[in-house]
Amino acid sequence: MITRKSYIWLALAFIGIAATAAVFAYPGPAGNTVQADGRETIAQGGEMAVNGIESSSSIITKAEPPNPLEFLTAGAAGTDSATEVTVYNNNLALVKERRKLDLNTGVNNIEYTDVAALIDPTSVIFEDTKNKNTAVLEQNYEYDLVSSYKLLDKFLGKEITATEKEGETYTGTLLSHDGGVVLQLSDGKVVSLTEVSRLEFPDSAGLLTKPTLVWQIYSPVSGSRNVLTSYLTGGMNWKADYIVKTNADDTKADIQGWVSIDNQAGTTYEDARLKLVAGEVHRIAVPQRNYYEEAAVEEEVAYDSVKGGFAEESLFEYHLYTLERPATLKNKQVKQLSLLSADSVPVKKELIFDVSKSDKVQVALNLTNSKDRGLGMPLPAGVLRVYKSDSEGQLQFLGEDSIDHTPKDEEIKVVVGNAFDVTGTRTQTDYQRISTDVWRESYEIELKNHKSQAQKIRIVEHFYGDWEITTGSDTYEKTDAYTAEWEVNVPADGSKKV
Repeated sequence: MITRKSYIWLALAFIGIAATAAVFAYPGPAGNTVQADGRETIAQGGEMAVNGIESSSSIITKAEPPNPLEFLTAGAAGTDSATEVTVYNNNLALVKERRKLDLNTGVNNIEYTDVAALIDPTSVIFEDTKNKNTAVLEQNYEYDLVSSYKLLDKFLGKEITATEKEGETYTGTLLSHDGGVVLQLSDGKVVSLTEVSRLEFPDSAGLLTKPTLVWQIYSPVSGSRNVLTSYLTGGMNWKADYIVKTNADDTKADIQGWVSIDNQAGTTYEDARLKLVAGEVHRIAVPQRNYYEEAAVEEEVAYDSVKGGFAEESLFEYHLYTLERPATLKNKQVKQLSLLSADSVPVKKELIFDVSKSDKVQVALNLTNSKDRGLGMPLPAGVLRVYKSDSEGQLQFLGEDSIDHTPKDEEIKVVVGNAFDVTGTRTQTDYQRISTDVWRESYEIELKNHKSQAQKIRIVEHFYGDWEITTGSDTYEKTDAYTAEWEVNVPADGSKKV
């Protein structure tokens, strides 16, 4: 006999069975289920994947990682670039990139391509601008790039197809590829092919076409976000070059400064925000392996003198120069950009006779790097080349010299060359040993001027230890503990002895 209480229990049991069936039939509105180990299962097109990584479970299949290669579109402003490259003087660059990634909740496999071939993988910094809990769990730098030789290496012991020069095709297991291809055919026979016109592989064996960072990234939430990545790379350098055009009497000069950026890093940076650091940055010398083998490409030189030059600022104990517009740095290219331009800068030509540097009379140009002289910008180290117009108005090269990093308001001396019509000789005329630690020496310097105008010449002498000039034909100035200088006038077509 069935009582009222029995009906109630049967009804409750039916409701419980129906609810359980509904749970298995509909896993949830979001399609994500958190498993006991804390990972999330993501439904994609009817297939299931765990955290975007292939699982050993027979229920879950591999999910393709999101494509991380789309750059953010640069904004309307010329400096709003997705890439920033800061180049140093010592074959070093800091690259900062902003890219868009589509991340699933959990762990994602990401291939981050288009990085420099000479990247320092230990210097990579990753930041999710939307969620600080996003983190890189594992990073691998893959530089085993695809090539015929490496494909043959990867397929040792596997089946490939080879076509001889005459056109006959063989398919078999690759046994060797040293000096030819050795295949074991399906019937057990072994053939050796020395002249192969074509090789066919079933796939790329996981080899990459360009250097790639492979990340495992944990994301607490799914969605699209902007990530900032920075890394150091070798293969990039910059230097400064200066062009000085003097006027007829060598009292003023027009000066142009250029910077040359040499990109040998193995990748191109499109529309990058470019910064240059002038200064000696200390680095630990670690031997660098050449990860990326690339066919030699003829170096390309690109000139750029469009308006929108460099803005200078102090950075720590260095100076930073920021280009106020985007620039593309192509791989295997030297790009030249205008750094400064100053007209009618006062200069002073000087003749110097210093036998410690040259046995000839040197010609130098002196100028002051000050604002009231038309300059006043901290000048990076580089080569300064001097030109002058001839009687026909054509520029002629006079000489060049290197300058060190020069702060504002400092003096610059450029040795241009040796005088042709002004000569100097230095002769020792006497030597006496006074005691063990004291001796007396006599010298004569003769300067000859074959020009039609008198010439002013500065004589420089260097001494060591305790010294004293007891007798001299001309007055001198003791410029430091070891140096004495004379300033003399040599008459036109005449000579002067000191």
